[in-house]
Amino acid sequence: MNDFQTSLNDTVAKTIAQDTDNQWRLETPGIEGWSRTARPGDPNKYLMISADGHLNEDRNFLYDRVDEKFRDRIPRVVTDDDGVRWAVSEGGRRVKVRSNIHKGLDGVRAIAPEDPEERLAALAVDGVDAEVAFANRGLAMWYTEDLEFSLAQCRAYNNYVHDIYGGHFDRINVMAALSPGNLEETIKDVQELPKRGFLGYTLPVKPYFGPHVAGQTNYNAPAYDRLWSAIEETGLPITFHISTGSDPRLSRGDGGAVINYVAHALTPAVEPVITLCASGVLERHPGIKFGVIEAGIGWLAWALDAMDEAYKKHHMYVRPKLQGLPSDYFRAHGFASFQEDRVGITTAKEYGLLDNILWADDYPHHEGSWPYSAQAIERTMGDLTDAERAKVLAGNAKRLFGFKGLN
Repeated sequence: MNDFQTSLNDTVAKTIAQDTDNQWRLETPGIEGWSRTARPGDPNKYLMISADGHLNEDRNFLYDRVDEKFRDRIPRVVTDDDGVRWAVSEGGRRVKVRSNIHKGLDGVRAIAPEDPEERLAALAVDGVDAEVAFANRGLAMWYTEDLEFSLAQCRAYNNYVHDIYGGHFDRINVMAALSPGNLEETIKDVQELPKRGFLGYTLPVKPYFGPHVAGQTNYNAPAYDRLWSAIEETGLPITFHISTGSDPRLSRGDGGAVINYVAHALTPAVEPVITLCASGVLERHPGIKFGVIEAGIGWLAWALDAMDEAYKKHHMYVRPKLQGLPSDYFRAHGFASFQEDRVGITTAKEYGLLDNILWADDYPHHEGSWPYSAQAIERTMGDLTDAERAKVLAGNAKRLFGFKGLN
């Protein structure tokens, strides 16, 4: 345990003692009957790979790397004439930056380190051995209808990631960002990025930013077959992270925080699952592995059943005819990550989907379980066997994302 990890452990312990809003995170039904646990101090701890974590990019990470002509358009914080600070992105709603809103444990989370060694130490506080990582501020790089601008931001982000984390991809496996509306250029990126050590890709939940437009192509369109072929040749997985198809921050007040998260962030991630599974894409490209990240899994069994129901009952409309049911393609090619989803785990076990789900602590986001993931796991995974827990906590992620040297 290094000095940073020791200091962070002490800070977390002192903070939670006074933080009444987060003390529920310590609740656990216990570990009776468990042969090993997710607790950081357990000498026989489960291997834990978080399938979703977020970087803490410095505020100039795009400015310093993007083409000069785009610098006055990148997502940024501005101060108005009254001294109020606003987070601004080209296609998103302007959002007030509230000072000192993150207190207690939430404040400790908000200062996640950018340094990779310190990040690994912070993950170790939670018992996490490795992670699949995504943008934080950089999620807004898709918030534009300008395809050239989106591509430039994705490439600048990838350069930043490689500069900071390229030597740590074995444990901080950052997904490379693609701008799929720029098909020709994105195919070039798909072919080039693995040469730089990247081990997977992330795409927005739909190719074009904003609301659906009649006639606009989606991932089921034949035009994207060339992209799937290029990805298939690399053997690397595809991810679709929530909050990337459009700005999810649409509601203000009156339950807006809950509305935005559930209705505007989580639910759009269902679309790429159905788009790929029902369209024949996965028949034509059997080497594709894809997943949705941070959308939870409670909806998964329902969505698979609903796809199959539509396929059978709407047979007169369905094209193309598939060799199997849509759900068969998800079982063979798909995965989904969750943080704390007891309903999803129960239904995943009942419907035989434990090979398709991945646990994540979502560090450092507040909807995640850091630094008390062990308690969250004990609250939600008591009905799984030891082998099933091992699979969900790390085995599936290790198989899908190519982690090596972890046991």
